[in-house]
Amino acid sequence: MINRRSIITFAALGAVSALAIMAGGTITVHAANKELKIGFVGVTSGAAAAWGTSNVRSMQTRAAWINETGGVKIGDETYDIKIVTFDDQKDPKRAIAGMEKMAQEGIHYVVGPNVDDGAAAVRPVAESKGIIYFPYAFPKELYTPPASNAVLGMIANYQSAPAIYKYLMENRGVKKVAFVAANESDPLSQRDGGVAAAKALGLEVVAATDVYQNDTRDFTPVLTPIVLQKPDLLVLSGVAPGNAPLLIRAARELGYEGLISTETAQDAKVLEEGAGELANGFISVGGASTPEIASDTMKEFVDRYTKMFGEYNDESNTKVYALEYIIETLKANPAAIDNVEGFKKTIDTFSAPNPYLKGDAKLTYVGMTSFGQKRQLSVPMVVTEYRDGKFETLFVAQVD
Repeated sequence: MINRRSIITFAALGAVSALAIMAGGTITVHAANKELKIGFVGVTSGAAAAWGTSNVRSMQTRAAWINETGGVKIGDETYDIKIVTFDDQKDPKRAIAGMEKMAQEGIHYVVGPNVDDGAAAVRPVAESKGIIYFPYAFPKELYTPPASNAVLGMIANYQSAPAIYKYLMENRGVKKVAFVAANESDPLSQRDGGVAAAKALGLEVVAATDVYQNDTRDFTPVLTPIVLQKPDLLVLSGVAPGNAPLLIRAARELGYEGLISTETAQDAKVLEEGAGELANGFISVGGASTPEIASDTMKEFVDRYTKMFGEYNDESNTKVYALEYIIETLKANPAAIDNVEGFKKTIDTFSAPNPYLKGDAKLTYVGMTSFGQKRQLSVPMVVTEYRDGKFETLFVAQVD
């Protein structure tokens, strides 16, 4: 007896057979791509959320683009990219939990964390579980021997600070500089590096010990004694994007007329909403691209990101690079998919076309001068000046 389910089955098989005959009499079944998981462990909530959100959105935009166009061929296999994310809430303990989660899922390549404490905290897990991670954090001990599993994903403050201060000395007449930082290890470390760079350049440092708690909302008491020193440049060391407009507004309302800068990336929308035109002239390290050097691929990335999330963060011009470097390095050594030691060996000689810059720019690893080994992504150092809701390029440099 033939029941209804059998009829449906036969009908489906008949449809397949008909299609096969139309296609030449054979049935071709396309195997699904394999899945390559790439992790993210970093901050996507709180005052510093913009840093990690930029990471995640950049990775998701690029992964969706790759998957849409058929995946990526690594060796003899083709992979779809899956991004696995974990919000560490800027908490080192949660960062450790996030990295352990990545290890449990068999993930060998992780982007993040975004701050010094988190990046340092996850090092034992990364080294013991065979994970290469790409922090946006600056402690040199993460990238110098014997450490070898961390790769710096951006320009460090001790690389950008001397370039920014020198530019402002030569082009804006800066002679006196003051520093203020949150009372946390990450911004304090950046402050100390900035002070050292300023003194090395011959600048007069008029304030170097003023701090605030990260949850401060009224910065007037903190900034009043600094503004009285009348510095030409006020450096907001390691400032979180959520705090930057509050500090800028407080300084301007106290009558400060000098320059304000930071070595951390910022969010133009947050600055516009929190400080408006008072933020005009604010100098920061921007994303690793400008309209003058952006390729058509970069322009398409920005367009896809904007359509996917309804807005764009200039910092993603830098954050787009981590996933690209991971994939291209694996393409150069397919065995490294499950062997991070192979990935490390490939780093030293790796080179591939840079899809995000015009001309013949290359993706390479750098860091020999700063770390004694190649443990840094080569991305342009783009220094920007905020003006009327957007960042304008001040100058572009490179590190080795």
